[in-house]
Amino acid sequence: MEKFIESAFYASRWLLAPIYMGLSLALILLGIKFFQEVIHFFPLILEASESDLVLISLSLIDMALVGGLLVMIMFSGYENFISQIDLDDNTVKLSWLGKLDASSLKQKVAASIVAISSIHLLKKFMEADSIPNDKLMWYVIIHITFVLSSIGMAYVDKMNIKH
Repeated sequence: MEKFIESAFYASRWLLAPIYMGLSLALILLGIKFFQEVIHFFPLILEASESDLVLISLSLIDMALVGGLLVMIMFSGYENFISQIDLDDNTVKLSWLGKLDASSLKQKVAASIVAISSIHLLKKFMEADSIPNDKLMWYVIIHITFVLSSIGMAYVDKMNIKH
C-alpha cells in the first residue's frame, strides 16, 4: 500500500505539465499583444512625441521581460518538478537550463517582478502631471514593497544555504 501511495504521489507531478503548457499559451498571447502594440503605434511614429515613444518602448520592454519570465518558469519548473528536458545533440541548449533550482528560480522571478515594477513606476512618473499625488505615492510604496520582499527572500535563501 505504501509503495502504491508513494508511486501515485510521484506520478502526480505530471499534473503540473498542463499548467506549464498553459504558460506557453500565455507566451503566444503576449507575443500577439506585443506585435499588436507595434502595429498600432507604427503609423503614429512621425506624429508621436519623444515621451510617447519612450512610453511605448517601455511597454514593449515590459512585455519582453514578462515573456522571459514565462520562459524561465516554464522550463525551470518543468525540469525541477516534472522531468529533465532531453534535447537532440544538434539542438542549442539554453545555458541556464538545468542549473536553476527552486531557490534561484524564486530569486530570478522576484528580480523580474522588481524590474517590471520599475518600468511601470517609470511610466507613471512620466505621466506624473496627470496622476494624483496620493496615487503616485501608492505606486512607489508598492514598488518598494516588491524591492524589500525580493531582498528579504534573497537574504532568507542565503541564510538557508549556510545551515
